[in-house]
Amino acid sequence: MALRLRDIALHLGEDESLLTTRIAECLALPVELVTFLAIVRLSVDARRKSDILRIYTVDFSCPDEDAVLARWAELKTLQRVPAVQPYAISKLGYPIHALVVGMGPAGLFSALSLVESGARVTLIERGRPVSERFDDVRAFWAGEGLQPESNIQFGEGGAGTFSDGKLTCRVNHPATRMILERLVQFGAPDDILVQAKPHIGSDRLRAVLVNFRKHLLEKGVELLFSTRLSGLEIDKDIVRSGIVDQGRRIECDYLVLATGHSARDTYRMLADHNIQLEKKAFALGLRIEHPLELINRIQYGTKKHPQLPPADYRLAWNDPHSGRGVYSFCMCPGGWVVNGASEEEGLVVNGMSNFRRDTPWSNSALVVSVTPDDFPGTNPLAGVDFQRHWEKQAFLLGGSDYCAPAQPVLEYLDGTGGYLDSSIKPGVKHADIKACLPDFVDAGLRRALPIFNQRMRGFVGPEACLIGVETRTSAPVRIVRAATGQSISLSNLYPAGEGAGYAGGIMSAALDGIKTAENIIHRTYKL
Repeated sequence: MALRLRDIALHLGEDESLLTTRIAECLALPVELVTFLAIVRLSVDARRKSDILRIYTVDFSCPDEDAVLARWAELKTLQRVPAVQPYAISKLGYPIHALVVGMGPAGLFSALSLVESGARVTLIERGRPVSERFDDVRAFWAGEGLQPESNIQFGEGGAGTFSDGKLTCRVNHPATRMILERLVQFGAPDDILVQAKPHIGSDRLRAVLVNFRKHLLEKGVELLFSTRLSGLEIDKDIVRSGIVDQGRRIECDYLVLATGHSARDTYRMLADHNIQLEKKAFALGLRIEHPLELINRIQYGTKKHPQLPPADYRLAWNDPHSGRGVYSFCMCPGGWVVNGASEEEGLVVNGMSNFRRDTPWSNSALVVSVTPDDFPGTNPLAGVDFQRHWEKQAFLLGGSDYCAPAQPVLEYLDGTGGYLDSSIKPGVKHADIKACLPDFVDAGLRRALPIFNQRMRGFVGPEACLIGVETRTSAPVRIVRAATGQSISLSNLYPAGEGAGYAGGIMSAALDGIKTAENIIHRTYKL
C-alpha cells in the first residue's frame, strides 16, 4: 500500500533528498515517518524566471495511511496509488501468418504484439539495419551521395530514428505505459517513465532498436532488410501475397502496412491496385535555428543550470487573415537541423537531438497548415506532388548539391541584419528563402514571426536563421480504413501508423501498431 502526492515543488539549487521533507511538511507528519518510494513524474515550471520550480509527483508510504487520507480528504493532490493492471496482448483464436511492412514504431510494435499473440510474423524493411543506415546517412551528410533506400526516411526504426526521440502522446490508452516500459527493457533510459516530456534521443534510440531487433528474432520473427514491397497479389478483395523486389511472393493471411509518411512509391502502388486513398491535411514551412543558450535565456532567464534541461518551446497562432494555423513543430533543443532527403533532386529538412541535447544549437520547424483545397482535383496523391514541387525548389535554391537554402530571420523579414550559422550538413547556401515556399506559407510565416517574438523576446534576432524546406510533417495521404482497422478496399490489409495517415510521432505510431495487431487478433475470434 502507498500514497501519491502531486505538485511538490523544489526550487533551483535544492536537492531531491528534500522531497521527503516536503511531503512531511505538506501533511503535517514527522519526517521520520515518511518513507520515500519513487518519483512518478517530473516537470519544470518556468513561468516565473526569478523562481523556476521543479514539480514532482511522488509515491511514498507512512504509518496508518487510511487515517492520513481521511484527515486530508480535501487535499486534491493526495491519493492512494492507483492499482494498474499490466497491459497484455490477447492470444490468437487460430494460427495466422502476418506480413508486416515497415520497421518504424508502428511496424515494430505491431510485429511484437502479433508474435507474442502466437502469430507467425514476417517483418520486412526496404532500408538497412540501423548501424549501416547510420553510416549511409553520415556519408550523405559528408557529400558522398544520397542512398534512396537508406536515409533519414527509410531504414530500421523509421524516420523517428533521426529525430529528437520524443515520447509524448496525447492519447490516453493503457498501452502507452507498456510502450515506455518495453523501450526501457530494450535500453532506453529509465527517466522516460517519469519525465513530463520524455525523450530518448537519436543516439540512445539506435541502441534500443538493436535490442528490439534481437528480441523479435528470439521470438521467431523473420526479419528481411533491403526488401521493398512493390506489389500485391489480390484475389476476391483479399491480399494473398506481398510482392517484393525481383518479384518474390510472400504469402500471408494478413498484411500490416506500416511504411511511414515518405513511402511515396507505395502510395502509387496502392492507387494502381485501386485501394481507397484520400488527400489529407499536413503542414509545410521551414526550420528555425538559434543558439541553445539564447533559447535557455529566453525561457529560463539563464543560459544554463545543472538542474534544468535544455529549454524547449511550443508556439502556435491562428492567422486571422487566412484562417490557417502557424506553429512550431518537433522542437529539438541542443540538436541539429538535418538533411532528410529521400529522393534524388529533392531537399527536405528535419531536426534531431541526442539524449544529452548538448550541441550549441536549438531548432524547430515553423510550419503553416496545408489543406487538400490547396491542391484541388480528385487525385489522392496531389499532396505528394505538392511536397515534391517545393522540395525540388529547395534543392535548386540550395545549389543542386544538397546544401540547404538558408537566410537570417531579420533579412527574411525586412531585408537587413543577421548572419548565417547553421548546424546542417553538408551546409547551407545563402538564398532568398521565400522561393521555396508557397505564397500562403510565406505570408503566414511573415505575419507569425513578430507575434512569436512578442511571446519569446529575442526569438527574432540576429542569431536566428531559417533553413528550408520542411515538408514531411505528416502524411499527405490517408489510406482509408474501417472502424475495425482494415482497408475498406481489402479485408485483410491493415494500414497502420504515420504512413497510413492515422498517427504522428513515435508513441502514437507505436500505439496505432498495437491497436492494429489487436484488431487482427480479435478478428480471429469472429471468423
